Amino acid sequence: MPFTNRVAAGRELAKALDAYKADNPIVMALPRGGVPVAAVVATALGAPLDLILVRKIGVPFQPELAMGAVVDGPAPITIRNDDVIASCGIDNKEFDDVRRREIAEIERRRQLYLAGRPHPAVEGRTVIVVDDGIATGATTRAALQAMRARKAGRIVLAVPVAPADTLEKLRGECDAVVCLESHSFFGAIGAYYADFSQVSDDEVIALLDRTAAGAPAR
Repeated sequence: MPFTNRVAAGRELAKALDAYKADNPIVMALPRGGVPVAAVVATALGAPLDLILVRKIGVPFQPELAMGAVVDGPAPITIRNDDVIASCGIDNKEFDDVRRREIAEIERRRQLYLAGRPHPAVEGRTVIVVDDGIATGATTRAALQAMRARKAGRIVLAVPVAPADTLEKLRGECDAVVCLESHSFFGAIGAYYADFSQVSDDEVIALLDRTAAGAPAR
């Protein structure tokens, strides 16, 4: 397996991103799994860490299969995987019902993780979007589009591992891609980690409190 755990993957990713240190970037993590990876990257680059609150919209009878994604914001950005929706026979009401539940979960996480702390301004800045890996790419695409909507100056997608075809489709959503491992035959993200334990809310909060700019004491 290429990576011992998310922290080890973060160390390798930070090395590959070293050239961006001079850009004074902001590191944006996709919670929860992307946060331990991004925290290592942010520390290595001397950059603030923040979250992109994005949720997969899973097929009702197969929640791990993404039929779309939604990302936090005044007007939440929604991505639809029309091929999955069609093949699974999902109608608009079913899609919207799951979407509403995921928006509610985004709000819960905003209150829990950020404790009222505002997002840093990304306009004109280099933003490095980090996750622990990519599967279908729906949540990643939504996150990248959200950064574009917030007028980031340069958007860098950085992940330890991803499917080659999905990665290629995402290149048009960002300015640069840094991926340590891409594979034509992919499987699950966890297959590339010796330890892919679930990341807890408490771990996310602790990492943000140590790494985020202007983090409140808790």
